[in-house]
Amino acid sequence: MSSAASTMQTEVAAAPRGRPRTFDREVALRKAMTLFWTKGFEATSMQDLVGTMGINSPSIYAAYGSKEDLFREAVALYADAEGGATLRALTGDLSARAAIEVLLKENVKLFTGSDRPRGCLIVLGAGNVADDHAAIQMFLRGRRREISEAFIRRLTRAVKDGELPEETEVEALAALCVTFLNGLSIQATDGVSRDVLIKAVDRLMAIWPQAASLRSVSKRPA
Repeated sequence: MSSAASTMQTEVAAAPRGRPRTFDREVALRKAMTLFWTKGFEATSMQDLVGTMGINSPSIYAAYGSKEDLFREAVALYADAEGGATLRALTGDLSARAAIEVLLKENVKLFTGSDRPRGCLIVLGAGNVADDHAAIQMFLRGRRREISEAFIRRLTRAVKDGELPEETEVEALAALCVTFLNGLSIQATDGVSRDVLIKAVDRLMAIWPQAASLRSVSKRPA
């Protein structure tokens, strides 16, 4: 077996006649990711993971660590493979307005895909997590904070480049974008159609000039 092939496989038990039984670690991890994405962390049992990943619980613990460790790795895979559109758009060469429109619409497509669970794993994965798993809540909160900070950096650059007015309240505008993005995930999970969510993005972008001047709007006399 080549070194490349060996890195993709993990020995899980001794098969008959002394031959090691192996499984594809990345394939099994992707199956776990989809399960967590569908059910969330708390509702996913070890029995669920065994059935979905096709390996026994000792093998899961040996390959990935605890359920919490497996979840963290699944979220990292999601962020790299499924959720990367957000950070790619915010760090690219598009204008701030174009980047945010692209990332919102790309996430709508992700959240409503017919070949995957609806919504966002990072937004929905920690629903109803018990207090003894507070570290998972903190972990996902940290992931969401990374996204918020990426919006802030992009909008700050837009102000410096003259795309947005100097008086733009960058943190407030970033919070608006993140709130909208997270809301798209929840709406998709509730069954709202892709067409409706795309139209919602269009409505948000139609008010972008006003949204970029939150301070002046908030100071208008009643």
